[in-house]
Amino acid sequence: MALDESATIAAVVRALDEGMGAEDLLLDVIASVQGRVGREWAAHRITVAQEHAATAINDRAVTAVSLHPAVHTAPTLGRVAVACVDGEWHALPARLLAEVLRVRGWRVDYLGAQVSAPHLVAHLHRTGPDVVALSGSLATRLPAAHATITACQAAGTPVMVGGAAFGPGGRYARLLGADGWAPDARAAADELARGPLPQVRPGHQAVDDLPHLKDQEYTLVARGRPRLVASVFSRLANACPAVRAYTEAQRDHTAEDLSHIVEFLAASLYTGDEDLFCGFLVWTAGVLDARGVPAASLLPALELLGRELRDFPRASAALRAGAARLTRTPLTPAGTAE
Repeated sequence: MALDESATIAAVVRALDEGMGAEDLLLDVIASVQGRVGREWAAHRITVAQEHAATAINDRAVTAVSLHPAVHTAPTLGRVAVACVDGEWHALPARLLAEVLRVRGWRVDYLGAQVSAPHLVAHLHRTGPDVVALSGSLATRLPAAHATITACQAAGTPVMVGGAAFGPGGRYARLLGADGWAPDARAAADELARGPLPQVRPGHQAVDDLPHLKDQEYTLVARGRPRLVASVFSRLANACPAVRAYTEAQRDHTAEDLSHIVEFLAASLYTGDEDLFCGFLVWTAGVLDARGVPAASLLPALELLGRELRDFPRASAALRAGAARLTRTPLTPAGTAE
Protein backbone atom coordinates (compact mmCIF):
# COMPACT_ATOMS: atom_id res chain seq x y z
CA MET A 1 0.00 0.00 0.00
CA ALA A 2 3.06 2.28 0.06
CA LEU A 3 2.92 1.87 -3.75
CA ASP A 4 6.61 1.01 -3.74
CA GLU A 5 6.95 -0.90 -7.00
CA SER A 6 10.73 -1.34 -6.69
CA ALA A 7 10.44 -2.95 -3.27
CA THR A 8 7.60 -5.16 -4.48
CA ILE A 9 9.55 -6.46 -7.48
CA ALA A 10 12.66 -6.93 -5.33
CA ALA A 11 10.67 -9.06 -2.87
CA VAL A 12 9.32 -11.20 -5.69
CA VAL A 13 12.73 -11.73 -7.29
CA ARG A 14 14.32 -12.48 -3.90
CA ALA A 15 11.68 -15.13 -3.17
CA LEU A 16 12.38 -16.85 -6.48
CA ASP A 17 16.16 -16.59 -5.97
CA GLU A 18 15.75 -18.28 -2.59
CA GLY A 19 13.84 -21.21 -4.12
CA MET A 20 10.17 -20.38 -3.71
CA GLY A 21 8.07 -22.05 -6.41
CA ALA A 22 6.67 -19.71 -9.04
CA GLU A 23 3.16 -21.15 -8.77
CA ASP A 24 3.12 -20.68 -4.99
CA LEU A 25 4.37 -17.12 -5.39
CA LEU A 26 1.73 -16.32 -8.00
CA LEU A 27 -1.23 -17.79 -6.16
CA ASP A 28 -0.41 -17.81 -2.44
CA VAL A 29 1.25 -14.38 -2.40
CA ILE A 30 0.29 -12.18 -5.37
CA ALA A 31 -3.29 -13.45 -5.76
CA SER A 32 -3.76 -13.40 -1.99
CA VAL A 33 -2.57 -9.80 -1.78
CA GLN A 34 -4.93 -8.85 -4.60
CA GLY A 35 -7.85 -10.39 -2.69
CA ARG A 36 -6.89 -8.30 0.32
CA VAL A 37 -6.78 -5.17 -1.84
CA GLY A 38 -10.35 -5.84 -2.97
CA ARG A 39 -11.56 -6.36 0.59
CA GLU A 40 -9.89 -3.16 1.74
CA TRP A 41 -11.69 -1.21 -1.01
CA ALA A 42 -15.05 -2.79 -0.14
CA ALA A 43 -14.54 -1.85 3.51
CA HIS A 44 -13.77 1.75 2.47
CA ARG A 45 -10.29 1.62 3.95
CA ILE A 46 -8.58 2.46 0.64
CA THR A 47 -9.63 4.59 -2.32
CA VAL A 48 -10.34 3.51 -5.88
CA ALA A 49 -7.08 5.16 -6.95
CA GLN A 50 -5.12 3.18 -4.35
CA GLU A 51 -6.83 -0.02 -5.44
CA HIS A 52 -5.96 0.62 -9.08
CA ALA A 53 -2.35 1.49 -8.25
CA ALA A 54 -1.91 -1.62 -6.11
CA THR A 55 -3.43 -3.77 -8.85
CA ALA A 56 -1.07 -2.31 -11.42
CA ILE A 57 1.92 -3.09 -9.19
CA ASN A 58 0.64 -6.63 -8.69
CA ASP A 59 0.38 -7.02 -12.45
CA ARG A 60 3.98 -5.96 -12.85
CA ALA A 61 4.96 -8.38 -10.09
CA VAL A 62 3.43 -11.17 -12.22
CA THR A 63 5.61 -10.00 -15.11
CA ALA A 64 8.68 -10.15 -12.87
CA VAL A 65 7.84 -13.76 -12.02
CA SER A 66 7.31 -14.70 -15.66
CA LEU A 67 10.69 -13.22 -16.70
CA HIS A 68 12.77 -14.83 -13.95
CA PRO A 69 15.29 -17.39 -15.32
CA ALA A 70 14.20 -20.02 -12.79
CA VAL A 71 10.64 -19.98 -14.09
CA HIS A 72 11.16 -20.87 -17.76
CA THR A 73 9.47 -24.14 -18.73
CA ALA A 74 9.50 -25.58 -22.23
CA PRO A 75 5.92 -26.04 -23.53
CA THR A 76 5.17 -29.75 -23.93
CA LEU A 77 1.52 -30.23 -22.94
CA GLY A 78 -0.47 -28.48 -25.67
CA ARG A 79 -1.90 -25.05 -26.33
CA VAL A 80 -4.41 -23.01 -24.32
CA ALA A 81 -6.01 -19.68 -25.20
CA VAL A 82 -6.68 -17.65 -22.03
CA ALA A 83 -9.09 -14.73 -22.30
CA CYS A 84 -11.49 -12.59 -20.31
CA VAL A 85 -15.18 -12.45 -21.16
CA ASP A 86 -16.25 -9.55 -23.37
CA GLY A 87 -16.82 -6.54 -21.08
CA GLU A 88 -14.64 -7.97 -18.31
CA TRP A 89 -11.80 -5.64 -17.32
CA HIS A 90 -10.59 -7.58 -14.27
CA ALA A 91 -7.74 -9.28 -16.11
CA LEU A 92 -5.40 -10.26 -13.27
CA PRO A 93 -7.09 -13.62 -12.51
CA ALA A 94 -6.74 -14.64 -16.18
CA ARG A 95 -3.14 -13.43 -16.21
CA LEU A 96 -2.35 -15.52 -13.13
CA LEU A 97 -3.90 -18.58 -14.78
CA ALA A 98 -1.88 -18.00 -17.94
CA GLU A 99 1.38 -17.89 -15.98
CA VAL A 100 0.50 -20.97 -13.91
CA LEU A 101 -0.23 -22.92 -17.09
CA ARG A 102 3.08 -21.79 -18.59
CA VAL A 103 4.90 -22.97 -15.46
CA ARG A 104 3.12 -26.32 -15.82
CA GLY A 105 4.35 -26.69 -19.42
CA TRP A 106 1.52 -25.42 -21.60
CA ARG A 107 1.91 -23.12 -24.57
CA VAL A 108 -0.36 -20.20 -23.65
CA ASP A 109 -1.92 -17.48 -25.79
CA TYR A 110 -2.91 -14.84 -23.23
CA LEU A 111 -5.43 -12.53 -24.93
CA GLY A 112 -6.12 -10.23 -21.97
CA ALA A 113 -9.20 -8.30 -20.90
CA GLN A 114 -12.49 -7.88 -22.74
CA VAL A 115 -12.18 -10.28 -25.67
CA SER A 116 -15.21 -10.36 -27.95
CA ALA A 117 -16.53 -13.69 -29.19
CA PRO A 118 -15.79 -12.93 -32.89
CA HIS A 119 -12.19 -11.97 -32.14
CA LEU A 120 -11.68 -15.02 -29.95
CA VAL A 121 -13.15 -17.36 -32.56
CA ALA A 122 -10.93 -15.81 -35.23
CA HIS A 123 -7.95 -16.56 -33.01
CA LEU A 124 -9.09 -20.17 -32.60
CA HIS A 125 -9.30 -20.65 -36.36
CA ARG A 126 -5.83 -19.13 -36.77
CA THR A 127 -4.01 -21.03 -34.01
CA GLY A 128 -6.05 -24.16 -33.18
CA PRO A 129 -5.61 -24.37 -29.40
CA ASP A 130 -6.66 -27.48 -27.49
CA VAL A 131 -8.90 -25.51 -25.12
CA VAL A 132 -10.12 -22.01 -24.27
CA ALA A 133 -9.86 -20.87 -20.65
CA LEU A 134 -12.41 -18.09 -20.13
CA SER A 135 -12.32 -15.83 -17.06
CA GLY A 136 -15.14 -13.69 -15.65
CA SER A 137 -15.45 -11.81 -12.35
CA LEU A 138 -18.81 -10.06 -12.74
CA ALA A 139 -22.07 -11.96 -13.12
CA THR A 140 -23.41 -9.18 -15.35
CA ARG A 141 -21.08 -10.58 -18.04
CA LEU A 142 -22.71 -14.03 -18.02
CA PRO A 143 -24.79 -13.40 -21.18
CA ALA A 144 -21.61 -12.45 -23.04
CA ALA A 145 -19.85 -15.47 -21.54
CA HIS A 146 -22.64 -17.72 -22.78
CA ALA A 147 -22.34 -16.35 -26.31
CA THR A 148 -18.57 -16.86 -26.22
CA ILE A 149 -18.83 -20.42 -24.89
CA THR A 150 -21.31 -21.35 -27.61
CA ALA A 151 -19.24 -19.69 -30.35
CA CYS A 152 -16.03 -21.45 -29.29
CA GLN A 153 -17.80 -24.79 -29.15
CA ALA A 154 -19.23 -24.20 -32.60
CA ALA A 155 -15.64 -23.72 -33.76
CA GLY A 156 -14.80 -27.12 -32.29
CA THR A 157 -12.89 -25.92 -29.22
CA PRO A 158 -13.92 -26.91 -25.69
CA VAL A 159 -14.19 -24.20 -23.03
CA MET A 160 -13.16 -24.22 -19.39
CA VAL A 161 -14.42 -21.29 -17.32
CA GLY A 162 -13.55 -19.81 -13.96
CA GLY A 163 -13.98 -16.73 -11.83
CA ALA A 164 -16.55 -15.34 -9.42
CA ALA A 165 -19.01 -14.62 -12.25
CA PHE A 166 -19.75 -18.33 -12.59
CA GLY A 167 -21.17 -18.60 -9.10
CA PRO A 168 -20.60 -20.79 -6.05
CA GLY A 169 -19.42 -24.22 -7.12
CA GLY A 170 -19.53 -23.14 -10.75
CA ARG A 171 -23.32 -23.35 -10.91
CA TYR A 172 -23.55 -20.96 -13.86
CA ALA A 173 -20.73 -22.72 -15.71
CA ARG A 174 -22.90 -25.82 -15.94
CA LEU A 175 -25.99 -23.78 -16.70
CA LEU A 176 -24.29 -22.08 -19.65
CA GLY A 177 -22.97 -25.33 -21.10
CA ALA A 178 -19.25 -24.90 -20.41
CA ASP A 179 -17.17 -28.03 -20.90
CA GLY A 180 -15.31 -27.52 -17.64
CA TRP A 181 -15.09 -25.28 -14.58
CA ALA A 182 -12.38 -24.69 -11.99
CA PRO A 183 -12.51 -22.67 -8.76
CA ASP A 184 -8.94 -21.39 -9.14
CA ALA A 185 -5.84 -21.54 -11.30
CA ARG A 186 -4.36 -24.58 -9.55
CA ALA A 187 -7.55 -26.56 -9.98
CA ALA A 188 -7.76 -25.49 -13.64
CA ALA A 189 -4.20 -26.65 -14.31
CA ASP A 190 -4.84 -29.93 -12.48
CA GLU A 191 -8.02 -30.54 -14.48
CA LEU A 192 -6.29 -29.92 -17.80
CA ALA A 193 -3.42 -32.20 -16.78
CA ARG A 194 -5.86 -35.07 -16.25
CA GLY A 195 -6.72 -35.13 -19.94
CA PRO A 196 -8.74 -33.39 -22.65
CA LEU A 197 -12.11 -31.86 -21.89
CA PRO A 198 -15.22 -33.59 -23.30
CA GLN A 199 -15.87 -33.14 -26.99
CA VAL A 200 -18.11 -30.18 -27.78
CA ARG A 201 -21.74 -30.67 -28.73
CA PRO A 202 -22.40 -30.17 -32.45
CA GLY A 203 -25.23 -27.83 -33.36
CA HIS A 204 -25.62 -26.58 -29.80
CA GLN A 205 -27.37 -23.19 -29.42
CA ALA A 206 -27.43 -20.86 -26.42
CA VAL A 207 -31.21 -21.05 -26.12
CA ASP A 208 -30.90 -24.83 -25.64
CA ASP A 209 -29.42 -24.18 -22.19
CA LEU A 210 -31.94 -21.54 -21.05
CA PRO A 211 -35.46 -22.16 -22.35
CA HIS A 212 -36.87 -19.58 -19.91
CA LEU A 213 -35.38 -16.83 -22.10
CA LYS A 214 -38.29 -17.31 -24.46
CA ASP A 215 -40.38 -15.05 -22.21
CA GLN A 216 -38.22 -12.09 -23.33
CA GLU A 217 -37.98 -10.61 -19.82
CA TYR A 218 -34.19 -10.59 -19.89
CA THR A 219 -34.04 -8.93 -23.29
CA LEU A 220 -36.56 -6.24 -22.42
CA VAL A 221 -34.98 -5.39 -19.06
CA ALA A 222 -31.43 -5.36 -20.46
CA ARG A 223 -32.36 -3.17 -23.41
CA GLY A 224 -34.50 -0.90 -21.24
CA ARG A 225 -31.83 -0.26 -18.62
CA PRO A 226 -31.19 3.44 -19.48
CA ARG A 227 -34.93 4.19 -19.41
CA LEU A 228 -35.47 2.24 -16.17
CA VAL A 229 -32.58 4.00 -14.42
CA ALA A 230 -33.78 7.44 -15.54
CA SER A 231 -37.36 6.75 -14.49
CA VAL A 232 -36.48 5.38 -11.05
CA PHE A 233 -33.97 8.16 -10.42
CA SER A 234 -36.51 10.85 -11.30
CA ARG A 235 -39.01 9.41 -8.79
CA LEU A 236 -36.50 8.65 -6.05
CA ALA A 237 -36.53 12.17 -4.61
CA ASN A 238 -40.23 11.87 -3.76
CA ALA A 239 -39.82 8.40 -2.28
CA CYS A 240 -36.66 9.36 -0.37
CA PRO A 241 -36.57 13.13 0.36
CA ALA A 242 -32.91 13.06 1.42
CA VAL A 243 -32.02 12.59 -2.25
CA ARG A 244 -33.07 16.19 -2.94
CA ALA A 245 -30.09 17.44 -0.96
CA TYR A 246 -27.56 15.24 -2.74
CA THR A 247 -24.50 16.82 -4.27
CA GLU A 248 -23.79 16.30 -7.95
CA ALA A 249 -21.28 13.58 -7.07
CA GLN A 250 -23.83 11.81 -4.87
CA ARG A 251 -26.41 11.98 -7.63
CA ASP A 252 -23.91 10.45 -10.06
CA HIS A 253 -23.12 7.64 -7.60
CA THR A 254 -26.83 6.98 -7.08
CA ALA A 255 -27.46 6.74 -10.82
CA GLU A 256 -24.49 4.38 -11.13
CA ASP A 257 -25.82 2.19 -8.30
CA LEU A 258 -29.24 2.05 -9.98
CA SER A 259 -27.61 1.00 -13.22
CA HIS A 260 -25.78 -1.82 -11.44
CA ILE A 261 -29.03 -2.96 -9.81
CA VAL A 262 -30.74 -3.24 -13.18
CA GLU A 263 -27.70 -4.98 -14.69
CA PHE A 264 -27.67 -7.62 -11.96
CA LEU A 265 -31.43 -8.01 -12.19
CA ALA A 266 -31.00 -8.68 -15.92
CA ALA A 267 -28.28 -11.25 -15.19
CA SER A 268 -30.61 -12.91 -12.70
CA LEU A 269 -33.31 -13.09 -15.35
CA TYR A 270 -30.82 -14.53 -17.83
CA THR A 271 -29.77 -17.33 -15.51
CA GLY A 272 -33.21 -17.81 -13.96
CA ASP A 273 -31.62 -17.55 -10.49
CA GLU A 274 -32.99 -15.04 -7.97
CA ASP A 275 -30.06 -15.74 -5.63
CA LEU A 276 -27.71 -14.01 -8.06
CA PHE A 277 -29.64 -10.75 -7.65
CA CYS A 278 -30.18 -11.15 -3.91
CA GLY A 279 -26.49 -11.85 -3.31
CA PHE A 280 -25.51 -8.72 -5.19
CA LEU A 281 -27.93 -6.61 -3.12
CA VAL A 282 -26.56 -7.94 0.16
CA TRP A 283 -22.97 -7.28 -0.98
CA THR A 284 -23.92 -3.77 -2.14
CA ALA A 285 -25.62 -3.10 1.19
CA GLY A 286 -22.38 -4.02 2.95
CA VAL A 287 -20.36 -1.68 0.74
CA LEU A 288 -22.84 1.16 1.32
CA ASP A 289 -22.85 0.52 5.06
CA ALA A 290 -19.05 0.82 5.13
CA ARG A 291 -19.46 4.25 3.51
CA GLY A 292 -22.04 5.41 6.02
CA VAL A 293 -25.03 4.95 3.70
CA PRO A 294 -27.92 3.02 5.29
CA ALA A 295 -28.64 -0.26 3.51
CA ALA A 296 -32.35 0.56 3.81
CA SER A 297 -31.80 3.26 1.19
CA LEU A 298 -31.90 0.49 -1.42
CA LEU A 299 -35.49 -0.44 -0.62
CA PRO A 300 -37.23 2.62 -2.17
CA ALA A 301 -35.27 2.05 -5.39
CA LEU A 302 -36.35 -1.60 -5.49
CA GLU A 303 -39.96 -0.62 -4.91
CA LEU A 304 -39.89 1.97 -7.69
CA LEU A 305 -38.21 -0.47 -10.04
CA GLY A 306 -40.90 -3.01 -9.16
CA ARG A 307 -43.58 -0.55 -10.25
CA GLU A 308 -41.81 -0.10 -13.59
CA LEU A 309 -41.63 -3.87 -14.06
CA ARG A 310 -45.00 -4.88 -12.64
CA ASP A 311 -45.89 -6.70 -15.88
CA PHE A 312 -42.73 -8.84 -15.67
CA PRO A 313 -43.44 -11.82 -13.36
CA ARG A 314 -39.89 -13.11 -12.97
CA ALA A 315 -38.40 -9.64 -12.52
CA SER A 316 -41.06 -8.74 -9.95
CA ALA A 317 -40.40 -11.94 -8.02
CA ALA A 318 -36.64 -11.26 -7.98
CA LEU A 319 -37.19 -7.70 -6.71
CA ARG A 320 -39.47 -8.93 -3.93
CA ALA A 321 -36.95 -11.61 -2.97
CA GLY A 322 -34.16 -9.03 -2.94
CA ALA A 323 -36.09 -6.65 -0.70
CA ALA A 324 -36.95 -9.50 1.67
CA ARG A 325 -33.32 -10.58 1.84
CA LEU A 326 -32.19 -7.06 2.70
CA THR A 327 -34.67 -6.72 5.53
CA ARG A 328 -33.87 -10.05 7.19
CA THR A 329 -30.14 -10.58 6.56
CA PRO A 330 -27.61 -9.08 8.98
CA LEU A 331 -24.95 -7.23 7.00
CA THR A 332 -21.66 -9.03 6.52
CA PRO A 333 -18.81 -6.58 7.07
CA ALA A 334 -17.74 -5.35 3.65
CA GLY A 335 -14.15 -6.13 4.52
CA THR A 336 -14.93 -9.85 4.31
CA ALA A 337 -16.70 -9.65 0.95
CA GLU A 338 -15.05 -10.82 -2.27
